[in-house]
Amino acid sequence: MLIRDLNQLSEMQAVENLQKEIWGVEDREILPALAMIPVTKVGGLLLGAFDADELIGFAFAFPGVENHRLILHSDMLAVKPAYRSHGIGYQLKLAQRRRALEEGIDTITWTFDPLQSLNARLNFGKLGVVSDKYYKDFYGETTSFLHSTGTDRLWVTWPLNAKRVAARIAGTHYSAPSEPPKLLTVGDQLEPISSDLNSSNQHLIEIPSNINAVSEDDPMLAGRWRLATRNAFTNALAKGLWWTSLIWFQQVNSRLVDIYWLRGIRETLQTLTSTFHRQRRG
Repeated sequence: MLIRDLNQLSEMQAVENLQKEIWGVEDREILPALAMIPVTKVGGLLLGAFDADELIGFAFAFPGVENHRLILHSDMLAVKPAYRSHGIGYQLKLAQRRRALEEGIDTITWTFDPLQSLNARLNFGKLGVVSDKYYKDFYGETTSFLHSTGTDRLWVTWPLNAKRVAARIAGTHYSAPSEPPKLLTVGDQLEPISSDLNSSNQHLIEIPSNINAVSEDDPMLAGRWRLATRNAFTNALAKGLWWTSLIWFQQVNSRLVDIYWLRGIRETLQTLTSTFHRQRRG
């Protein structure tokens, strides 16, 4: 596999096709090649992953300003279904990180659906992002089959020089407390069971390990999960908790679940670099 910049119009048109193939959206909802061209001329980063001459994945990011600091916002990352589970998305993110650091940028942001456990595993488990923002229906209604339960998103921040990021990339993972309070639990029938916040500065949120299968089998149940996770995440955010880790693919009473670990801001900042401290305070 080769990862490199995409500079040619034909390559950008191939990215158009991948957007439609992977997300199932109509033409009006894709980023057109004619927009990619000028963005890449002013700091945008469009990377492609190739198997021989075939484009099998891409990552698209553009520069922005957050808290008066220059960042890179990664707007799209996609890999063809036949090539998933081979670490290609992970390698694309590492390539983004290298390029950002070469340009003197130490922060990358992006959004993802918190019910998509595979993406959560990559973001929190392998890359070391943190999150303190939740957006309801971020993209509104779309034609994508992936958006049947709405487009709620976690906004994640990847502090590229943070020690937690270096640890995650090196393969180090953290364990949650043995008996932390849970805001949301996966029931025996895969139903969401909600609990109230308490005074603890650490909480867990369980989600089904395959929400896409739930959506196919029982769309109403998938809708319940959207509402339940929305309430759990926003209530935790209101208390000042950050999403910092994912303890994934655990079997709990015969149920396969993924578990978010939420911690208070003080505990979270202890895992970040002084550079990120200044960014948050700036």
